[in-house]
Amino acid sequence: MRAPAAAAAGREGRVGKAGKAPRMKAAKKVSKAAKAAKATNPKRGAKRLLAGASEAARRARHLKALSRASGAERELEELVFGDSLNVEEDELLRRLAGPRRVTAPVGKGLQGESSDSEVENEAKGDLRPKKPAWVDEDDEAEENVDMTHKYRKDFMKSDAETTLTKKKLKKRLEEQFQQAMGGVPAWADLENRKKSQRTSSDSDSDEDDDLLRRTGNFITSSESLPRGILKMSTCLPANQERFANGKLVTVQFHPSAQVVMTAGHDRSVSLFQVDGKRNPKIQSIYLESFPIYKARFSVDGEQVIATGTHHSMFFVYDMMAGSIIPIPKVRGVEEKFLRNFELSPDGSFMLLIGTSGYLHLLSMKTKELISTMKVNGRCTACAFTPDSSKIYSYSKEGEVFIWDVRSRKCLHRFEDEGSLEGKCIAVSKNNQYVACGSSSGVVNLYTTDTCLKENHPKPVKAIMNLVTSATCVTFNPTTEILAVASRDTDEAVKLVHLPSYTVFSNFPVFRRKQIYLTQSMDFSPRSGYFSIANNKGKALLFRLKHYSSF
Repeated sequence: MRAPAAAAAGREGRVGKAGKAPRMKAAKKVSKAAKAAKATNPKRGAKRLLAGASEAARRARHLKALSRASGAERELEELVFGDSLNVEEDELLRRLAGPRRVTAPVGKGLQGESSDSEVENEAKGDLRPKKPAWVDEDDEAEENVDMTHKYRKDFMKSDAETTLTKKKLKKRLEEQFQQAMGGVPAWADLENRKKSQRTSSDSDSDEDDDLLRRTGNFITSSESLPRGILKMSTCLPANQERFANGKLVTVQFHPSAQVVMTAGHDRSVSLFQVDGKRNPKIQSIYLESFPIYKARFSVDGEQVIATGTHHSMFFVYDMMAGSIIPIPKVRGVEEKFLRNFELSPDGSFMLLIGTSGYLHLLSMKTKELISTMKVNGRCTACAFTPDSSKIYSYSKEGEVFIWDVRSRKCLHRFEDEGSLEGKCIAVSKNNQYVACGSSSGVVNLYTTDTCLKENHPKPVKAIMNLVTSATCVTFNPTTEILAVASRDTDEAVKLVHLPSYTVFSNFPVFRRKQIYLTQSMDFSPRSGYFSIANNKGKALLFRLKHYSSF
């Protein structure tokens, strides 16, 4: 059974091999025929040529459409569809978009920006400022402003200015602001504003830093005080930590320490440290039942002398010992009240101004009477010369008497021009000027040479900026400023520049009430500060920026 089956299988295998060989030969023949037919088929080649022509036409239409598109459309198409298809499109887009902006790399590791950021930068570079769609004629028309309104009445220069244009009103507001600020502030001066510094090469920086590479003496003395605008700033009141309960009659700076003293009708004398920021209180003393009329530091700064409003005695406060010494009565001085007095600059004498024209010269050391002098009429004010050799006494009748301290004799007498009643007098620290203030508000400024020689001297300047009685005059230590004031009206203070004899226009501050009635004034030893005592119990403090020290 197995032998016939095996024989049958062998026959079938031989038959399969014999049939496979003819089929392989037939497939090869068919493949060769197909290749030959493909090579010789004209229809298929024509189709391929038509497809290439249509692709070229499509690209041409695309380039033509791109040439007609606006810059924004081209940027949008590039942003949406990506980069160009070929080199020709890239060249056309670059030519239409214009030159690209090249940005420097931020760091070493960054070779450039991404393609998206470049597209955005190009889109921003193509944007141009557009003209307005329309122009409103009402915007260009000048609109008049009603100046009779309660908030704009102060800006009228005359009653005829009932209306002003907006431009004129703006200019007037700028003028008022500049007058109040003492000029144009640096931040508002566009023309002179400092430009930002640009980075330069090493050679340029070497030239710029030449000042820092060499040595020398760059510290020079301060120039003279300019006229016109006084550079100053308002500080906290000197007695900020303790205002007086009532009128403040005296403010004075210590001759050597950075301290200021205040005294008033509240029977107290207070000392404050001057720093321009807090002005802390150092000490206060209280004189029972003794409203203070005037108080002064001694020349050495160790004592304070205070007189009362209705007393024949005065007090001496010894700051070193911390004791208050009453001086009940000076032998030989027959006065009901002792109020006004002056101290000599050398610290040797104290001059009491009595009634009926009597002047009592006391020893500062012993507080005893040395001699008594008499002027015609009533004496209202006195002043020592800087060398303490002479005394100027101003009478109520407008006459000035010059006394020799050593001999107590009258050396000369002259009349103050136009004076109806003498009020105050001051001598400059360099002994160059004498200032006399009268009840008419006029302050006459004389030179000391003419005062000693002529009976009717002509003032070098008649200061007429006060409309009420001139009750206080004082020079600063450098004789560059003369302060004049009246206690009869608010804000009646003027600072006069010497030797130009012109008033500083920015003091007091325009349309801002802060001084009120001036009772006393004083400059610090080196003119760095100026203080005013008013009737509100405050010692106003101002920093004069021209002077660097206290």
